Amino acid sequence: MEEKYNLNYYDYDLPENLIAQTPLKVRSESKLLILNKKTGAVKDEIFKNIKNYLKPGDVLVLNDTQVIPARLIGTKEETGATIELLLLKNIENDTWECLAKPAKRLNIMTIISFGDGKLKAKVIKKKNDGIVIVELIYEGILYEILDLLGNMPLPPYIHETLEDKNRYQTVYAKNPGSAAAPTAGLHFTQELMKEIKDLGVIITYITLHVGLGTFRPVNSENILEHDMHSELYSMDEKTADILNKAKEENRRIIAVGTTTTRTLESIINKYGKFKSCSEMTNIFIYPGYTFKGITGLITNFHLPKSTLVMLVSALSTRDYILSSYKHAIKNDYRFFSFGDAMFITDEF
Repeated sequence: MEEKYNLNYYDYDLPENLIAQTPLKVRSESKLLILNKKTGAVKDEIFKNIKNYLKPGDVLVLNDTQVIPARLIGTKEETGATIELLLLKNIENDTWECLAKPAKRLNIMTIISFGDGKLKAKVIKKKNDGIVIVELIYEGILYEILDLLGNMPLPPYIHETLEDKNRYQTVYAKNPGSAAAPTAGLHFTQELMKEIKDLGVIITYITLHVGLGTFRPVNSENILEHDMHSELYSMDEKTADILNKAKEENRRIIAVGTTTTRTLESIINKYGKFKSCSEMTNIFIYPGYTFKGITGLITNFHLPKSTLVMLVSALSTRDYILSSYKHAIKNDYRFFSFGDAMFITDEF
């Protein structure tokens, strides 16, 4: 097996105290590490100064998905046993794919009740890895009920309670459906976005609803054996036109987040250009991949041995990425969802 396909090739040591447990008071005050993807050179910055590294004509692409309060704690109707459901993906109408704990206690036709019956989930299918398919039963508007009964599905490495649900939401979130936030976007404020637009940078949006892939670790030693979970994305005609024009004119396309990256690369791989569409993707990007859509990436710091460390290693090199991570650790950057950011670019 080639070294680049070995899971341990993407490992690094992270002191636990650098895993950010809470968001900063001001989103744009987080640190920003700028990495030259071609030379490995790094520079320390503050996120609000990202505007100094953007230029007129650049296109900044953001994921406008909205996180739903998808973590539900309920009880089995027949026994009263506590069951946790994490809504992952809306299959159709009121049918949802969920991660259940403990799934072994659930059988087909089991009914789980939440909030004194305001919401019920009937198990209609069981799959592997704790995944169940349920039919949700309720009266009214589902997202209003989830706002009332559900919790934000924070990653397992965050142990603090989130006081303000909106802090696990980007300021431009508008399309509900994600089981996790596209965290690179958490650093933007409306004021910063206006300053960026005023520079002549074009801001446009795609939607990718973040699902199980965010929570699923890579367990196979050979990364090629890893099975990526599929997620729903969409791009409208306006964004496709903006991006195709930027490609034709050789202007920079900068993705905000790995979810945006995976959307753009999925579309351009399939169609040879950007196109209005709404489809599923299970794209897995690792070193050896040639990027066709993006030229730069704004992202957070990712978990050791994760598919996201592999993705950023493909955009630069594994050595430059892990070297920049070492620099970040040495300089007390905060890691993961509520942590600091990096901008992988070839111009600074």
